[in-house]
Order: sequence, then structure tokens, then C-alpha cells
Amino acid sequence: MLLLVAQRIIEAEPELSEADRRLGDGDHGIGMQRGMEAAIAKLNETGDGAVIADLFGAMGMAMMSSMGGASGVVFGSMFRAGTKALKDSPTEFTSRSLAVLLEQGAETIMKRGGAKPGDKTMLDALVPAAEKAAELVDLPLPQALDQVAATAEAGRDASCNLIATMGRAKTLGEKSLGLPDAGACSVAIILRTMADFANSAA
Repeated sequence: MLLLVAQRIIEAEPELSEADRRLGDGDHGIGMQRGMEAAIAKLNETGDGAVIADLFGAMGMAMMSSMGGASGVVFGSMFRAGTKALKDSPTEFTSRSLAVLLEQGAETIMKRGGAKPGDKTMLDALVPAAEKAAELVDLPLPQALDQVAATAEAGRDASCNLIATMGRAKTLGEKSLGLPDAGACSVAIILRTMADFANSAA
């Protein structure tokens, strides 16, 4: 699943770069591509025998060490944050695992960066997705991921209606209206890819 996530983000580099170029300096797509290439190498090195928490941790560390900038910190943190809690389910990724991962990821990012939902950042997709995941812990994973991904996509689309208050995009003021946040686009792709994988494996 994580390898497919990495591949989809790499393929989406032009889309993510363009989204960021319209709001900032345009480096989000390239950074995400670099981070996911490092993640693929690290996941392959970690191997199939690793427990789930170690795989998420390896992916997060690879992103943090290779991407640089704010995106490396926040997206690396998203994958790393839930690893301690995921140790309770070492060999099976469930709807409850998903909820823990997203909740811990969102909380860590808000504490580190000071952003909150409504600031036109990745959190506008991630926080609603985490809240939705918490409601669906008793559903089979494919069904939960479908709804969680749809919620993230709705959050991405809703970010178009927000004025950026964080990062370089905040200098645009009202000119940022009508454009989605690039980080929110990445969150939506990640969760939709997880849903696609889970449903294909079901």
C-alpha cells in the first residue's frame, strides 16, 4: 500500500507543482517526488518482514530526511506520528489503525507548525479525514478508507474558498481564493490511493 502511495505521488508531481506554483514557489511537487523516491528505497530496504509501525516510521523518516522544508517535516510527521500507537496492531492495518494514524498525525502537525484548519494548508484535508476515520473504526477498512478519502477530497476542494494565512501563500491574500492548497491535494491523493489499494485487495 505504501509503495503504491509513493508511486502515485511521484506521478502527480506536475499537478502538485502547478498547484503550489499558483500559490507559492512551486516546489511542493518536486519535494514530494523526492521524498517518495526516498521512501520507496527505504521501504524496499526495510523489507516485508517489518511490522506495520516500522514501515510507516521508515517512510516518514525517509521523507523528513530527503525533502527539506516545511513539507518534509509535516508529511514525514504524518506518517511517523502514529507509529507508537500502531505497535498495538503489528501485522494488520485496520480502520482503527487508520483513525489513530490520522489523528496523531494531525495533532503533531498542528503542534509543530502552529497551523489549524481554515488556514489553507494540508490540515484542511487531513483534519476532516481524521475526524471521519474516528467515526468509522468499526467498518471494514476498504469502506472506511473510501469515506475518509472522499472527506479529504472535499476538504481539498473546500480549501479553494479559504484565504491563505500560513506560508508564502499568505502574501497573496484574497488572490489565493479559488485555488486549492497543494498540501491538501497531496493528502487527498495519499488517502485515495490507500482506498484504491484496500478495495483492490478486498
